[in-house]
Amino acid sequence: MSYETAVTSMFALGHELAQTPSNKFDLAHMRVLLRAMNHPERAFPSVLIAGTNGKGSTAATLASILRASGLKTGLYTSPHLVRINERIRINGEEIRDDDFARLHGEVDRVAERLVGLGELPWHPSFFEMMTAIAFVHFAREQVQIAVLEVGMGGRLDATNVVEPLVSVIADISLDHQKFLGNTVGEITREKVGIIRPGGVVVTLPQQSEANDVIGNTILDLGARGVSAVQYVPPVSPGNTEYLIRYPLQIMGKQILVETPLVGRHQLRNVALAVATAEELSKQELAGITPESIERGIRQTRWPGRFQVVPSRAGWPEIVLDVAHNPAGAWALRSALSERYDNRPLVFVFGAMRDKAISEMTEILFPLAERVIATRPENPRSASPEEIQQAGSRTGAEVEAVTEVGAAMERARDAAGPDAILVVTGSIYLVGEAMRILGVRA
Repeated sequence: MSYETAVTSMFALGHELAQTPSNKFDLAHMRVLLRAMNHPERAFPSVLIAGTNGKGSTAATLASILRASGLKTGLYTSPHLVRINERIRINGEEIRDDDFARLHGEVDRVAERLVGLGELPWHPSFFEMMTAIAFVHFAREQVQIAVLEVGMGGRLDATNVVEPLVSVIADISLDHQKFLGNTVGEITREKVGIIRPGGVVVTLPQQSEANDVIGNTILDLGARGVSAVQYVPPVSPGNTEYLIRYPLQIMGKQILVETPLVGRHQLRNVALAVATAEELSKQELAGITPESIERGIRQTRWPGRFQVVPSRAGWPEIVLDVAHNPAGAWALRSALSERYDNRPLVFVFGAMRDKAISEMTEILFPLAERVIATRPENPRSASPEEIQQAGSRTGAEVEAVTEVGAAMERARDAAGPDAILVVTGSIYLVGEAMRILGVRA
C-alpha cells in the first residue's frame, strides 16, 4: 500500500469527531485491537496528558525536555496542521511516509480480520487507527518513553489504555460538550479518567468546579497529586522578540527558562512540563537534570501556537494561532494585547460549526480593524456567512470570502505594511494558511 493510499484510507473512515459516541468511545474495542497486535502499548513507559487547552503545548515541551535529557522520546499529538505524519514523532522527527503506510496496512489487516471474526463490531475509527499505529511505531523503535496527548476527554479516549508513569491534567474549560458534558464539572469527570489508583497526577489550580472533581478523584483513588504552581513565575517575565524569559528554581538549582511558546497562558503549560519532568526524574529515568530541562524548554517547537511569521515581500507580519474555543480566544487576545498594543489588527477567521463561534467573535473581533471570515476545507466548517451573523453584534467589519487562499490575499491587501495579520479560529484554517505561506509545521 502506498502512503497516499494509506492516508486516503484513513480519511475515508470519517473525521475523528464525526463518529457516533458509541462508535468512538469504547475502550474495550481498542483493547481487542491491541491484544491482537501483542499489546504494543505495554512496550514503553508513558506520560498521559489531558485537558481542554494547553495539553499539546505541555506535551511538546515535556517531550523536548526528555529528548534533551538523552531519552529516545515518542510524541503523539492531535490533530495535525499540515500532514498526518505530524501526529507521530520520535525525537522530533515525524514518522516517515513508508513507515506510516506499512504500519497502516498491518493495523488495517488486523482490524479487518477481527471484524470478520466478530471480535470487533465495526472497523476502528480514525483516531483508534492513528493511536494503534503510533503505539506499534513506538514499540518497534524502542522508545524509552512516550508522551501521549489525549485526543478528547480522557476516560474513554483511545490513548487511555496505557498505564502512565504520570498523568497530567492541563487547563479545563467548555469544549466538545456534545461528547463530554455541558458543565466544567461534567467535562472534568471525563478528563480525570486518566488518573490511576495509587498513581501520580500533575496539575495546577483552575476553575473551582474542576478543582473539586480533580481533588476528589485523587482522594478516592489514593493517587498522589503534584501541584506545578511553584513553577509558574509570580511576576511578569521578560520578553524578547521571540522568547519569554524568566529564572526558575528546579531541583535545588536556578535555571533560565527561555520558551519560544509566546503568551502568558503558556507559562502554565511550561510549569506542568517542568513538574512532570521532575517527577519522572524521581522514577529512575536517567538523564533528567536542571540543565536538560533548561535546554529542552528552549528547544521546544510547537507550530501554530502564537507563531509569528515575520513580514516579507508582499506580506505583513502574521500571527498564526489555533485558538478554537473561548478559553483559547481569551489567551490569544491577551497575547495580542501584550505584544501588539496599539498596532492595527486584521483577522482571517474560520471555525468549526460545532464550536462556540458567537463567544469567540465577541472576544476577538472587537480587537480587529477588519475581519475576513472564511471556510477551511472541512465538512464541519461554518460558512463565512454564519460567522458574519455570529459576529454581527461586535461592531467589527466582517467580510465573507469563501476560499482560504482568497481570504488570505484579501486580508493582506487590507492589512497593508503596518497592520498585523492574525489567522485563527481553527487548527484546520491555520494548517491551510501555513501551506499557502510555505511555512513548515
